[in-house]
Amino acid sequence: MPFVVFVAPLLSDNAFRMIDAVAALPDVALGVITQDEAGKLRHLTDRAAHWRVANVMDAQQIAWAARELAQRNGPIHRLFGAFEHIQEPLAQVRQWLGIEGVSAEVATNFRDKARMKTLLREAGLPCARHRLATSLDDARDFGERSGFPMVAKPPSGAGAVSTYRVESMEQLMRALAPNPPTPSHPVLLEEFVVGDEHSFETITINGQHVWHSLTHYYPTPLTVIENPWIQWSVVLPREVDDPAYDDIRTAARRALDVLGMTTGISHMEWFRRKDGTIAISEVAARPPGAQITTLMSKANDFDLLKEWARAMVHGDFHVPERRFAVGAAFLRGQGQGRIVKVTGVDEVQRAVGNLVVDFRMPQVGVTPSTSYEGDGYIMVRHPETRRVEEAVMKIISTIRVELG
Repeated sequence: MPFVVFVAPLLSDNAFRMIDAVAALPDVALGVITQDEAGKLRHLTDRAAHWRVANVMDAQQIAWAARELAQRNGPIHRLFGAFEHIQEPLAQVRQWLGIEGVSAEVATNFRDKARMKTLLREAGLPCARHRLATSLDDARDFGERSGFPMVAKPPSGAGAVSTYRVESMEQLMRALAPNPPTPSHPVLLEEFVVGDEHSFETITINGQHVWHSLTHYYPTPLTVIENPWIQWSVVLPREVDDPAYDDIRTAARRALDVLGMTTGISHMEWFRRKDGTIAISEVAARPPGAQITTLMSKANDFDLLKEWARAMVHGDFHVPERRFAVGAAFLRGQGQGRIVKVTGVDEVQRAVGNLVVDFRMPQVGVTPSTSYEGDGYIMVRHPETRRVEEAVMKIISTIRVELG
């Protein structure tokens, strides 16, 4: 029976969904390395070996925990996790202990966004101009060459966290002044791509890209972060193999080959410019956020996390044909203070209630979340992509989460 170890910083609801997916695989012994206590494993306390560490970002601590678990439960067949920030230490530990999986070099290709973009551009793949600025003068030079607006972000960021747009040289210098970039703490600057933003998810097994999905963002996540009042939505079209997506399918697969993906799930963010051309923003070697894993499951009527676990552990992946388009409308508060009222629910129920397949409504009295996912969501599904797009637009234009 293979012994599989899953690593997560904390035992959050998302982590539990992934741990449960591994635990549900037949004939697999499970180990969990986390910063949480064993008691938080709840229903898995008697079924999962547990080792607590102080910091899962520390490869040495993961390696110590893995060795102790292996001594008690046998050789580790697979060691993996979903949290983006631990992909490099996990890869390092796999290399030290001789466990199969993405190598440390490949993990760095995905985590270091400047290195990633350099590799992609050298391979002739379309992506935004960029520079890893190590000083204010370096940042100023890139601004003069690239022009404005531009985007500034940490080189090992995840999604749109700590990402912001700057409109002028003065704004760039002002933004960087409190913590000027240095060789040890650089900042990634890149061209601000104007266009529609999307994502492209891929399952890869032994270097073969066996499945993909597409997501449209309305509007871009950066716009949502800059405007906390905006309620945004994501839509997964049914037509994932439409010729309109030939360019991104080809580019995405080439990008994964260049970066060295072997077995795993990847989440690529990309743009379609107004002239129709595409630009890759960045790629993460992990499951996507923003409820996209749930949406992919509903689009294909299967359990994506269960199949991802099967791919990671057994190198096997099964998925039925996509029969639906799906979408999620994220509900965010408007104003200041706590949530005091949610309006428009009855109207939405009358208009699109028959399409709703999942929801979580904002709770009156709580402090609103700072996440761009907001305080709730409504998911809809229909065989026609157009109907789903209309439904999510109806939801975000009708429901209001009032703060006060």
